Amino acid sequence: MGFLMAQTALKRKVQPTKKSQKTWGQMSRQWVRRIVPFVSVVALLALWQLIVMLEVYPRFIIPAPLEVWETFVEVLRNGTLMRHIRVTGSEVLLGLLFGLSIATFVGYLIAKLPFLEDLLSPVIVGFQSTPVVAYAPLLIIWFGSGTISKVITCAVIVFFPTLMNTIVGVRNVPNNLRELMRSLNATPLQVFTKLELPAAMPVLLTGLKTSATLAVIGAVVGEFVSAQAGLGFLVTQARSQFNTPLVLVAVFAMTALSLSLYLFISLIEHAALEWQRRSTS
Repeated sequence: MGFLMAQTALKRKVQPTKKSQKTWGQMSRQWVRRIVPFVSVVALLALWQLIVMLEVYPRFIIPAPLEVWETFVEVLRNGTLMRHIRVTGSEVLLGLLFGLSIATFVGYLIAKLPFLEDLLSPVIVGFQSTPVVAYAPLLIIWFGSGTISKVITCAVIVFFPTLMNTIVGVRNVPNNLRELMRSLNATPLQVFTKLELPAAMPVLLTGLKTSATLAVIGAVVGEFVSAQAGLGFLVTQARSQFNTPLVLVAVFAMTALSLSLYLFISLIEHAALEWQRRSTS
């Protein structure tokens, strides 16, 4: 009897230990996932410094990380970097707004009216299959070398992914939910706001994250062709002066701008889809 009681007590003690070990394992995996990006960045910097120390390439081709950092501090202090970031950032935001608005509207119409897909698909696919570098000079010839041509370049490059995500999101709304809205005598506006928009939101936000990074590419390509300011212009200017550290600073600034937009949209996605996580939990 005493043995059975002791065995039962031992099992009760072991069970919380397993639970705590499982919790500790989950915490360890979360900690590892958070620290891995920092480790990868440190490893990349170490490899970069090793290549410089081994003199695999001349210093004017691959400068040391410290030289790039000193150049970054210099252009940040004198305001040069922020001025170019503001120019490119404004072009990206305007291009996103313009391109997303048109693509969402056209995509919704195509999803509701299939004959428009047959009518517009040759033009849309033709624009998408042509590299942006090919028609960026034409946009600059038509709209000038100012902000408008860069905004249109951004809008064109983000148009197709947003259009396709809108079509897929709207067409994937379950038919039984549409029939339910009809049985409730819902107006087209109510169907859009209460059913189609929430149901398509995950796909739309995924396309928005892709479009945000593509918009930076569109703005920079336009600045490569013709510009007086912007990160693309800064790269062209630094390259003509063989200032490799400044080129790398501009490239890292483009990366930071893309990541900032991506993370901002991810926060919007997390807040907007809170209802979906609650319904599935």
